[in-house]
Amino acid sequence: MREAIREAMSEEMRRDERVFLMGEEVAEYNGAYKVSQGMLDEFGEKRVIDTPIAELGFAGIGVGAAMNGLRPIVEFMTWNFALLASDQIINSAAKMLQMSGGQYGCPIVFRGPNGTAGQLAATHSNSYEYMYAHVPGLKVISISNPYDAKGLMKSAIRDEDPVVFMESEVMYSDMGEVPEEEYLIPIGVADVKRAGSDVTIVAWNKMMKVALEAAAELAKEGIEAEVIDLRTIRPMDYDTVINSVKKTNRLIIVEEAPPFSAISSELSHVVQFRAFDHLDYPVMRINGADTPVAYAPTLVEAYLPKVSEVVKAAKGSLYR
Repeated sequence: MREAIREAMSEEMRRDERVFLMGEEVAEYNGAYKVSQGMLDEFGEKRVIDTPIAELGFAGIGVGAAMNGLRPIVEFMTWNFALLASDQIINSAAKMLQMSGGQYGCPIVFRGPNGTAGQLAATHSNSYEYMYAHVPGLKVISISNPYDAKGLMKSAIRDEDPVVFMESEVMYSDMGEVPEEEYLIPIGVADVKRAGSDVTIVAWNKMMKVALEAAAELAKEGIEAEVIDLRTIRPMDYDTVINSVKKTNRLIIVEEAPPFSAISSELSHVVQFRAFDHLDYPVMRINGADTPVAYAPTLVEAYLPKVSEVVKAAKGSLYR
């Protein structure tokens, strides 16, 4: 995964001299998670920039650079730390085009790991897709595999709008095939990772592993689940999900974040509104627990959605 993201950034920096990377430890240290390894040597200190531990400050520099014709990639060591920069993301980047009457755009990518990553406790384990997706003017991407990571990162860098790009610390070493030839994945298009006819399971980021493993378990009992990777949280590809529900008549949404005001809430509403007559069972949501994430590994495990919960929900929807 880390190599796929690095390839995407490097290819875009070679293609367009306006693109640059900035963030804590991205240069001399090769990135906190080694995503930017070797980039300082290739592009130099003017295009791979180490910043102080001051998220509000360097996010603001990125927004100003984007307004003046550059295309910054701003790395946060984790999206938990990006809370300190939320004013620049939410009140500046997202609103600049509208507030300037179209005079200033903000083509910028804010990226970094999101969600739980082992025993990091409550303040370093949040999933923030729901928060940024709530903000008009932002596009939100949350990736689950190297192929999508590269294709969507390249599209995000080329996009004219500010993009929030969410990765996962525990997936940086994940392996997957990435073509040598250039490719782009359009923002706003979900992907059917596994076809099925009995129940639809939607997930994104590392919850895709839960969804796919649950589908494999269900297949052992003759239940064929269709698994959809949402990939882009905003704009959301409702049509792919609804077309699947029209086929399976059932929907389970697996989300790492707690249930209140979650992405799964939005998707549940749209599906019941647009595909109510196709549902043979209520839409089900399997979310993280409605509590701050604990430090103890047993409590982290209890917090996160589980394969067994998805399997149980699928069987229940099929009255088995």
